[in-house]
Amino acid sequence: MKNLKITFTCCVTLLALSLEGWAQDYKTEHVVLITLDGMRWQEVFKGADSLMVDDTGMIESPGSLLKDFWDTDPLKRREMLLPFFWNTLSKEGQIYGNRAYGNKVDNSNNMWFSYPGYNEFLSGFADDERITSNDKINNPNITLLEYLNQRPEYKGKVMAFGSWDVFPYIVNEERSGVPVNAGFDVAEGNNLTPEEILTNKLQSEIRGPWGGVRLDPFTHSYAMSALKTKKPKVLYISYGETDDWAHGNHYDQYIWSAKQTDAYIKEIWDFIQSDPQYKDKTTMIIGVDHGRGTTKTSWRGHGTQIPEAGQIWLAAIGPDTPATGEMKSNGQWHSSMVARTVFKLLGLEYPDEKAAPVIEEMIK
Repeated sequence: MKNLKITFTCCVTLLALSLEGWAQDYKTEHVVLITLDGMRWQEVFKGADSLMVDDTGMIESPGSLLKDFWDTDPLKRREMLLPFFWNTLSKEGQIYGNRAYGNKVDNSNNMWFSYPGYNEFLSGFADDERITSNDKINNPNITLLEYLNQRPEYKGKVMAFGSWDVFPYIVNEERSGVPVNAGFDVAEGNNLTPEEILTNKLQSEIRGPWGGVRLDPFTHSYAMSALKTKKPKVLYISYGETDDWAHGNHYDQYIWSAKQTDAYIKEIWDFIQSDPQYKDKTTMIIGVDHGRGTTKTSWRGHGTQIPEAGQIWLAAIGPDTPATGEMKSNGQWHSSMVARTVFKLLGLEYPDEKAAPVIEEMIK
């Protein structure tokens, strides 16, 4: 009997050590989520589109994009457009969605426009019964941001920034308690940084061309200031310009905005890797809410009437993500898989059983 107790105790100890070792496998302590509204996978993997790069109906100044964005080799074109993606992410992280290799990423929802896409990305599942418009209605679903903010170790350390003024409703700021700076919100509080004060001033003076979407430099400035000073554990940033320039048929502005956003993402990652709190302890996942059409007319829009609009892409970089680069394996992924993947990286079980499974390839 005594030997049996000793054996049992040893087994329990070994199991505990095994579980402890498993829990320590993941180095991720912080997560940065980024989305580029309506950014097509075609440009991500092939660079500037030959049909549109010098079309006089889409380019304000003929030839203005050619020097900076055109080469006959699509691999060179994509590096010209997204240098951080193809010089850093492709070497140290992963990029999913090149359909030329059968590597497919799609929306789970069947709407193929913004609110349903962001709900899916943040909550882990499509809700085609309740999320059927872009109206400013509080999201009935709980997002990964809200679930994390409910946990004591993340309470008050989850933040969201977006260019589109619907994000306070998508995140359900009122219920979730997650602070959302979006649309034309300004930084508030008694201890604003000089950067926040200046951004508040400039945003009030430079309105931009859209009523419900501010220019991305303001979103980026607020987010970077928060990252540096408030040090959130989980940060979500949504850049919006690419979609709105595309809706207006301004391919030149769409391309320039994509390259600028790539530079913003580089700035975020460079800061993460320079800061002791975040360095080698942060995973960054980048995605998109929906795709768009592929012709000179359909590229402006998205939705169920445009078959390609549900085709999207994903990217990730961090201490627990294999440096596989451009994913060339045949397979199917969805943006709804991000939520459970984030929780697994943080060593947590996602609370909602409806959420899509983990992207296993994204975790060592």
